[in-house]
Amino acid sequence: MTRSRWAAWLRMLAGLGILVALVWHLGSQAFLDGLRRIDAPTLLAALAIGMLTTVFSAWRWCLVARGLGLRLPLGRAVADYYRALFLNAALPGGVLGDVHRAVDHGRTSGNLGRGVRAVALERTAGQVVLLVTGAVVLLVRPSPVLAPVARFLASPAVTLAAAVAGLLVVAVAVRLRRRRGASRGERALRTVLAEARQGLLARGVWPGVALSSVAVLAGYLGMFVLAARVAGVTAPTAELVPLVVLALLAMALPLNVGGWGPREGVAAWAFGAAGLGATQGLTTAVIYGVLAFVASLPGAAVLLGPALRRAAPLPAEQPAASAAVPRQADGHPRAASTGMVRQRGAEVPSAVGAGARYQAQTHGERRETP
Repeated sequence: MTRSRWAAWLRMLAGLGILVALVWHLGSQAFLDGLRRIDAPTLLAALAIGMLTTVFSAWRWCLVARGLGLRLPLGRAVADYYRALFLNAALPGGVLGDVHRAVDHGRTSGNLGRGVRAVALERTAGQVVLLVTGAVVLLVRPSPVLAPVARFLASPAVTLAAAVAGLLVVAVAVRLRRRRGASRGERALRTVLAEARQGLLARGVWPGVALSSVAVLAGYLGMFVLAARVAGVTAPTAELVPLVVLALLAMALPLNVGGWGPREGVAAWAFGAAGLGATQGLTTAVIYGVLAFVASLPGAAVLLGPALRRAAPLPAEQPAASAAVPRQADGHPRAASTGMVRQRGAEVPSAVGAGARYQAQTHGERRETP
């Protein structure tokens, strides 16, 4: 087994471990309550919010791809994004759908590497907007969860890790600037940085990318607040937003099973720290997971559409019109064609007659050949 597969299995086991720990401490009733509270209007609202976020996400992907010189129509982008969302939710890992749409678009556009980087930049733009918005919300809006988060961020381990990462970035930048004969890895890094400027920071690209990312984040927040209301949480929306932001940030961690795991753990902790109850937070996260899966179900139709069209039976063949026997007005069949048709007062050999004479002549010549 390769190292990448070992890493994938470890990430899935970590997500399963989080879920098992939650069930162990809070019981399975929170999961069952979340499933029982979902009704038809809630599912319709989830589909509507999912359509909004998917269209804006696909538009952001189109902008990034066009910034890199790749053609991507919006209609195809929406269909591919729906398919990717469904695969992300249905398969372990939570990223296989994005990998599929990246490879598919790269192959159809004739540049696999640039197609993969377009998807990576599009996803990075969404995560950057989420991080910036989350930091602003947690700093501006007072919340009981802010103190534990601030203590964690100010811990020596986090501070040391941030300092080391900053020094590495500065060292790489200085090395790239001084060296002319760059190695293969350095050339690849320069290519990625140049394409990031083209795909995200170009004058005609970044306003649309920023607007679409804000709209997508608003849809995610709305979906989570809807899940909280369905779970029975009556706290004001302004009080719920910091908790929801933390849960959304946890979804970016690659330790999940189809998106499940860190989201539920952070939601239970954040709701408990805010005095709303860890069980309420877990129920809210479970409802959000179900609604997100329902919102991705149109992707199943996109995924199965080609297979269903190939499996559909072909229409029955109609009898050819030339096979019918021509009849006269009195109902008797007409005489056999002599091979001549009348056109504008003159007799012209017809195609059928000419073909028949050619076959007869050829057959006669073959019989006379010794």
